[in-house]
Amino acid sequence: MVHSEHAGTSLFRAAGHELQEWSFAARGTPPDEWDAYMVFGGSMHADEDALHPWLADETAWLQGLLQRGVPTLGVCLGAQMLARAAGAPVGKLGSGPEIGWYEVERLGGPDPVLDALPQRFEAFEWHHYTYGVPDGAVELARSERATQAFRLGDACWAVQFHPEVTHEQVLDWIDDKSDPPVDADALRAETAAKIGRWNELGLALCDAFVGAAERTLARAG
Repeated sequence: MVHSEHAGTSLFRAAGHELQEWSFAARGTPPDEWDAYMVFGGSMHADEDALHPWLADETAWLQGLLQRGVPTLGVCLGAQMLARAAGAPVGKLGSGPEIGWYEVERLGGPDPVLDALPQRFEAFEWHHYTYGVPDGAVELARSERATQAFRLGDACWAVQFHPEVTHEQVLDWIDDKSDPPVDADALRAETAAKIGRWNELGLALCDAFVGAAERTLARAG
C-alpha cells in the first residue's frame, strides 16, 4: 500500500513472490486475496481525515486485516495507521519531528522480524507524528524520543523508521520545499555515508517479514 510516489516499495523485495503496488486514495480497497500486505509512508498524517477522507476507509480495512490475522507490515505512516486501527492514539511528536539519522534500541526480546536488525542501530527517520503502543502489542524498539516498532499478535509488525528508503528517495525528500530538514547539506553528506549499510539492513528486514508471513500462512493452511 503506497501513499506517495516518493515512498514505497523501491528497495523492498519478496523473493519467490509477486509484489504489487496499490494506492488506497486512487483505487480504493485492495484485493483481499493477497497473502500479505505492506503499508508504507506518505506526506499526510494519520488523523487528517478532513483533508484525506480515504484515511477512515483505510483504517477500517486495516482493522479487518488485524481481525483476520493477515500478515501485515506498516512503515512510518503505515505504522501509525496500524496503531490507529488497533485503537491506539496517534498525534504530533511533542518536541518536533525526527528527520535524519537517529539511534534506535531494540526492546522486547527475540522477534522473527526485528531480529534482522542489531540490538542498537542508526535508523533513517522522517516523521512529525508518533503513536501509542496498542493494547496487547509488544513494543520492539525505541529512539530517545519515540516508540519505533511494535508487534501485534503473530502476524502484524509496525516500524516508525524507514527501512525501505533508497538514496534517491532521501534526496527527493531533502529537496521537497514543503518539509525541509534543518540542515540539508549535512543530511545529504550523512546519508551518503550511511545509506549503503542501512539498505542492507532494510533488505534483511523485508526478507524476515516475508519469511514470517510464509510461516503464518503455512500454519493457517
